Amino acid sequence: MPNTKRRRLVATAIAVTLGATALAACGSSDGDGGSESSGPVSLTYWTWTPGMDKVVKLWNDGPGKADQIKVTAQKQASGDDLVAKILTAHKAGNAPDLVQAEYQALPTLVSNDVLADISKNVGDAKSKFADGVWQQTTLGTDAVYALPQDVAPMMFYYREDLFKQYGLTVPTTWDQFAETARALKKKSPDTDLTTFSANDSGLFAGLAQQAGAKWWTTSGDKWKVAIDDPATKKVASFWGGLVKEGAIDNQPMYTPAWNKALDTGKQIAWVSAVWAPGTLSSAAPSTKGKWAVAPLPQWTSSGSVTGSWGGSSTGVTNDSKHKTAAAKFATWLNTNGDALNALAKEGGIYPASTSAQLSGAFTRPPEYFTNQPDFYKIAANVAKTTAPSAWGPNVNVAYTTFKDAFATAAKNKSDFTAALAKMQADTVADMKKQGFEVSE
Repeated sequence: MPNTKRRRLVATAIAVTLGATALAACGSSDGDGGSESSGPVSLTYWTWTPGMDKVVKLWNDGPGKADQIKVTAQKQASGDDLVAKILTAHKAGNAPDLVQAEYQALPTLVSNDVLADISKNVGDAKSKFADGVWQQTTLGTDAVYALPQDVAPMMFYYREDLFKQYGLTVPTTWDQFAETARALKKKSPDTDLTTFSANDSGLFAGLAQQAGAKWWTTSGDKWKVAIDDPATKKVASFWGGLVKEGAIDNQPMYTPAWNKALDTGKQIAWVSAVWAPGTLSSAAPSTKGKWAVAPLPQWTSSGSVTGSWGGSSTGVTNDSKHKTAAAKFATWLNTNGDALNALAKEGGIYPASTSAQLSGAFTRPPEYFTNQPDFYKIAANVAKTTAPSAWGPNVNVAYTTFKDAFATAAKNKSDFTAALAKMQADTVADMKKQGFEVSE
């Protein structure tokens, strides 16, 4: 890989602030609209959000019609499959005008010149989002590579009735969480507070984020990978210790056994994100109205920070011939009240826009949580405390190793920090194999 390409990849690292000259090296953009043609514009948007065609229709029948900008939503797969498809399309010079991208995929897309800098076309959009969320779409630079669409602040879910039955107090710190797990085991040996699961890497990444981890950063003109940093080791040791002593379960989530444990009260809490009500409604239907939500336990008694487990954004590609028009739609989609209400209704998303988190569909609790009228008020307050994250160009490799190494460690009740070291080593090895410069 040419050194210029490596330096451009390095320049995308989150937490690095670059000047306008350096940003230009990350990919050209006619974001000011100077080279765009006049007249009716047709845009294509690749997205996996359910019901996006209905949301887009609001645009096409309203502001889009007035501005002669028509958008067509094309349903796609999510995750790594969509990233691979976007990269392939870009290499052929025919990527769509707009793409939905998970936050952890942005460094990969920017480093491959897929996404344009639309900072000149989004107005005061920054003020609509929490700082920690906005940072994920700027990669710590003065550029704007996407508009935040949905977020997934992490929270603590628990069976309110069973906590009362067992005389448990909702933990506000992780130390209290551990003591709660042990106390429950003494009172009901066959019952678990929760489980450690390795089949969804986003959970562990969010917990590490809350603890202050920044897995990918840069040092000079090199990447620095710190997946095994002190913050993440603390998280790994904490959960590994609970699994080893049998204070919590070690089974994966989303299985029939896990569903049954939730539904029957064998597992009475779940560290999850704002989207949990939808999962619980299908996994534990008979417990509707029995769960409650609280902020995530903290590492210090005075702490107030959460991690993210999911979330996505809307970016404009460098292949688009109508970047200004595309940025206008992306801004409308993620900041306009009508659009956000439609996204919530049709797509079931929790908006990144802070003003939308307490309006429209979010003025009443999810149906599964009718017992907790302030559900979304709690969620909105928690979302404001989202910690910054630091993603890199090979998140998929780190996540794959996590699933393998941590699943084995959880099953065997062995050392989680050893699994973390494996995750670090595999990620660094892959980056070097790809030609990245990585500092030791």
